[in-house]
Amino acid sequence: MSELRNYLTVTGGYWAFTITDGAIRMLVVLYFHLLGYSPFEVAMLFLFYEFFGVVTNLVGGWLGARMGLNLTMHMGMAMQVVALTMLAAPDAWLSVPYVMFAQALSGIAKDLNKMSAKASVKTLVKDGAESRLFKWVAILTGSKNALKGAGFFIGAALLEWVGFRAALLGLAGMLLTVLTVTAILLPSGVGKMKSKPKFSQVFSKVPAINWLSAARFFLFGSRDVWFVVGLPVFLYDVLKWDFMEVGGFLALWVIGYGFIQASAPKLIGRSHHGRGPGGGTARFWAFVLAVFPAGIALGLAWGWRADIVIITGLILFGIVFAINSAVHSYLILAYSSHDKVAMNVGFYYMANAGGRLAGTVLSGWAYQVWGLEGCLWWSTGFVLMAGLLSLALPEVQNQTTDSGTS
Repeated sequence: MSELRNYLTVTGGYWAFTITDGAIRMLVVLYFHLLGYSPFEVAMLFLFYEFFGVVTNLVGGWLGARMGLNLTMHMGMAMQVVALTMLAAPDAWLSVPYVMFAQALSGIAKDLNKMSAKASVKTLVKDGAESRLFKWVAILTGSKNALKGAGFFIGAALLEWVGFRAALLGLAGMLLTVLTVTAILLPSGVGKMKSKPKFSQVFSKVPAINWLSAARFFLFGSRDVWFVVGLPVFLYDVLKWDFMEVGGFLALWVIGYGFIQASAPKLIGRSHHGRGPGGGTARFWAFVLAVFPAGIALGLAWGWRADIVIITGLILFGIVFAINSAVHSYLILAYSSHDKVAMNVGFYYMANAGGRLAGTVLSGWAYQVWGLEGCLWWSTGFVLMAGLLSLALPEVQNQTTDSGTS
């Protein structure tokens, strides 16, 4: 019973944080557009948000192992409260460096919270319960993405109803309340290693984790290389959608993506006979995913109706991408021992953040040089690399250790 209660507490805290994460992104995009920023300039405000995710995941897993995952999760919540409060400053303060610094804090906060929440799940599930681990991780991750999409709506609605600053301060107050409640409910020392790990230990010695992290880099780069800049700008400039249509469509996509991710165990679980998926599952779904960005690019090149190609292709891409992401999120926990799960998850999400950073930068450059079709071909190449790297992934054993191959 305490296992389930702690899982629900971690999930609730993660949900609250995720709503603020989606809302702050939509608030910044819409408000800074009103201040006269171009779509590309707005996207670049998030550059430090992604960059510091790389650093945070590397350091955060080490901190979680030394200090406890509940403490690093609450550190992330506190930093998000600070970031929200900073952005509520007067317009005269909102220079590009100031906003980028606030977004950097938000990026650090997001990855501390994400790493802590996901690694905590491993510590709450007993050895050998692989089916339950896959289910709990998929629900946590999928619900997070659905709520991030809901956060897009909440951010836009609050901007309309109460204005930019009141919206930010309201979100900060809500998150501070949740931080207080989860700090009271969660036991101390979750995920804390018995011995103090050295910083050099954050670099995993398990080949499976290294291969999975490399595949994760290209998997998430394949999404962001067209999703972050290329797609919103294309919808706005070429298809002539207004900002609320663009934001609403992307929010619905993220919500749907989250529901598919949460349902992944049911969608693919029948073939595993009560066990979690393994390396073969990751390979199969990666190569299936490559079909969709290539198909969208070809549809646009052949002159098919762009809105139908984009909407249909994005829905199909989202479904298969969600399954890929759910399998990866399970495998990093399945390949890790309880003892070193915080550091392994931190290392893995460092690769995730690196892929997002590469995708963000490439998205702006590739769209400027080749348009959306160029972004989609880059995406195809990244997915194929993820599939090739997944060839080295082993199947999951009942118990893995960090002393040898998994």
